[in-house]
Amino acid sequence: MTSRSCLTVILAAGEGTRMKSELPKVLHMIAGLPIVAHVAKAVTGAGGSDIALVVGKGAEKVEAAVRTIAPHVSVHEQTERLGTAHAALAARDAIARGYDDVLVVFGDTPLIETAALAQARARLADGADVVVMGFRPAVPNGYGRLIEKDGRLVAIREEKDASAEEKQIGLCNGGLMALRGKSALSLLDRITNNNANGEYYLTDVVEIANAGGQNVVAIEISPDNVIGINTRAELAEAEAIWQNRKRRDMMMAGVTMHAPETVFFSHDTLVESDAILEPNIVFGPGVTVARGAVIHAFCYFEGAKIGANANVGPFARLRPGADLAEKSKVGNFVEVKNAVVGIGAKVNHLTYIGDATIGAAANIGAGAITCNYDGYNKHLTEIGANVFVGSNTSLVAPVKIGDNAYVASGSVITANVPADALAFGRARQEIKEGRAIELRARYAAAKLAKKAD
Repeated sequence: MTSRSCLTVILAAGEGTRMKSELPKVLHMIAGLPIVAHVAKAVTGAGGSDIALVVGKGAEKVEAAVRTIAPHVSVHEQTERLGTAHAALAARDAIARGYDDVLVVFGDTPLIETAALAQARARLADGADVVVMGFRPAVPNGYGRLIEKDGRLVAIREEKDASAEEKQIGLCNGGLMALRGKSALSLLDRITNNNANGEYYLTDVVEIANAGGQNVVAIEISPDNVIGINTRAELAEAEAIWQNRKRRDMMMAGVTMHAPETVFFSHDTLVESDAILEPNIVFGPGVTVARGAVIHAFCYFEGAKIGANANVGPFARLRPGADLAEKSKVGNFVEVKNAVVGIGAKVNHLTYIGDATIGAAANIGAGAITCNYDGYNKHLTEIGANVFVGSNTSLVAPVKIGDNAYVASGSVITANVPADALAFGRARQEIKEGRAIELRARYAAAKLAKKAD
C-alpha cells in the first residue's frame, strides 16, 4: 500500500446555509478541530496526504485549516454548483498528475475513519477500478441502494427509481469513492448532465465504468463514516459520536474513567495509561496527562501538561502554559496559567498561580496569589524549592523567594526573599491622590514608544 501514490480530492465548496452561520460549514468545530481538518487527518492516515481541496466560500480559511494537518494541498475553486462530479473535476489539474489512487471525499464528513479509506485503497491495489463505500443504515429509506451481482457493483439505484425488490437491499450509497488513478479523469469526463436537475453526478461513474468492462466493487463501512454535517443539531450529534469513540479508545489504552459520558476530550488530548479521570472534566486543545495522574471531578484544562502521578482538582483550572511536574498537587479552586509547578510541590486550594515557577516540594497556602499583572505588563514570580507560603499571601511580581524560605500568612511580598529567610509584611494603607492618572499616562506613552520602534 505504501508504494502506491494517492491523491485525495476533498469537496468542501458547499455553502452550508442550513448552519445559519457566517462561518463556512466545514470550519465549524468538533473536539476543537474544524470539520474539514478531521477529514484531512483521516485521509492523511490512509496515505492520501496529497490533497486537492475544492473550495467555495471562505476559501483561504478553509485552506488554512487543512494545511494545519496536511501541508501538501492544492486549492481549486468551484465557481458553480453543478453536482458532485463537476466539483471533483474542479481538481482536474491535480488528478491529471498521474496518481495510482484517487480518493474522493466530502469536507463535511468529520467521522470518516482512516481504516475505511485504507480499505478502499486496498481494493484498488487488488485490481478494482472503482470502489464505492457503502453503509447499512437502520432505516434505508431515502438512500440510493448499491446493486451487486457476483461480487461486482453493477448500479447505484436511487430510491425513487428502485423496484420493490431493490428497496429491500440494506447496503446504501455513502457517496465516498476511490478511483484507479490512470482512468479517473476519463471516467469523470464521460459523466453528463442528462438528468432532471441538469447536474453532473459522481455516482454515474459506476454505470460508465461497468459499460467499459472495468472492475467496480462496493465495500461496507460503518454508518458513522458517512455522516454529513448540515445543521447545528447534526454538528452536536457528530460531536457526541466522536467523543464516544475517543472515550472508548482511552479506556482500551488503560485510562480509568468513572463516568466516561461526562468527560470531554479535544482532538489532540493525550492521556497515558493508569491515569484516572473522575466525572465532569473538559479537555481543551493542547493537554497531555502522564501515567498515573489523578484528575478529580469538575476540572477544565487547555494548553497544559500534567506530570506522572500528579493530583489535580476537584474544581481546578489549568490555562495555557501550565506545567505540573511529577507528583505535584493542584487542588480545589486553583487556577494555574503559564507556570511550572515543581516535583512534589503543592498548591492545594483557593489560589491563583500565574507567570511563575514553583520549586520542588514547595507548599503554597490557601488564598495565596501571584500578582503577575500590573495593568499593563506581566511579570514573573520565582518560588524556590521547599518554600512555604502562608495563606492569604500576595506575591507582587517581579519577585523571587529563595529555597527553604518561609513567608508568613497574610503577607504582601514586594521584595526578594533570600534562601532560608522568614518574610512577613502587612503594610499600612497609603493614599496617593491622582497617582492612577499619572500611571495610566506613563504606560500609554511607553506603549506608543514601543509601537513606534
